[in-house]
Amino acid sequence: MANTRLSIRSVTKAHMNAVSNEPTMKGRTAIVTGSGRNIGRAIALSLARQGAQVVVNGHSDRAAVDGVVKEIQEAGGQAMSIMADVSVDEQVQQLVQRTIDAFGSADIVISNVAIRRKQHFLDITPQDWQDVLQTNLTPAFYLARHAIPHMLEKKWGRLVLISGFDGFWGQVPERAHNLAAKSGLHGLTMALAREFGAHGITANTVAPGAIDTVRDWTQYTHQDRQKIEAEIPLGRYGKPDEVAAACDLLCSERGAFISGQVVHVNGGHYMY
Repeated sequence: MANTRLSIRSVTKAHMNAVSNEPTMKGRTAIVTGSGRNIGRAIALSLARQGAQVVVNGHSDRAAVDGVVKEIQEAGGQAMSIMADVSVDEQVQQLVQRTIDAFGSADIVISNVAIRRKQHFLDITPQDWQDVLQTNLTPAFYLARHAIPHMLEKKWGRLVLISGFDGFWGQVPERAHNLAAKSGLHGLTMALAREFGAHGITANTVAPGAIDTVRDWTQYTHQDRQKIEAEIPLGRYGKPDEVAAACDLLCSERGAFISGQVVHVNGGHYMY
C-alpha cells in the first residue's frame, strides 16, 4: 500500500511538473501595445515565455521596441516589432493586419498605453482633454474594433485593457481627464465581455497600483514614495512582472471563465 501511495505521488508530481513547464499559449499570437518598456515590456516577455508569438509595439522609440524583440528571440521565442501610433485608427488597422499577415492570427490583444498629466480641472483645455482620451481610452476601442472580427472567425480571443487604480478610486486630484479615461476603459471592457462572450472571447481590465517603473517624475511631485510604501500592506511598490502575471492568467485557458472583471494588482493598497 505504501508503495502504491509513493507511486501515485511520483506520477502526480511528474505530471504537475510537466504541466507547469508546458507553454500555455503555444500557437497563439499576442499584440502588446506600448511594450518597449515597463509594464508593456514585462507583459510581452511573459507572454512569449508562455509560448505566444508576440508583436511588440511602440510609436516613437524603435530601439526600445526592437530591444524587446531581440530579448524574446534570444530566449527562443517568436516576435516582431511593428511601429504604430495606436491613437490613429488607420495605423491600428495596419498593425492588426500586419500581425495576421505575419503570424496568421491576432488572438490576444493587450491595450497598454497612457499619458498621465497633472492639471487642475480649470486648467484643462479642450485639446488637453482630447489628447488624454485619445491616448488613454480610444486606442482600446480601435484595437478591439479591428481584432475582434478575426477572433470571431476562430471563436477564441482575449482582450486585456490596462487601466489604473485612479479609475476606480476617486481621491486622485488634478487628473480629471485621466480618471475619466481609466474609468471608461473598464466600461468598454464590460461592454465587450457582454457582447462577445458567446463567441469565446473574454475581455478584462487590469488595474496596476503603485508599480516601480521608469516614468516622468515631474508628473508625480505630489507623491511621497516612502509614505506610499508605508500605506501598502505588502510594504513595497509592485513589479512590472507582477502585472504581467495577471495578464498571463487572463490570456490563458485557465482564465477562460474570467470576463468583464477588473484585476487590481496593488499589494492591497486599495481594496474594492
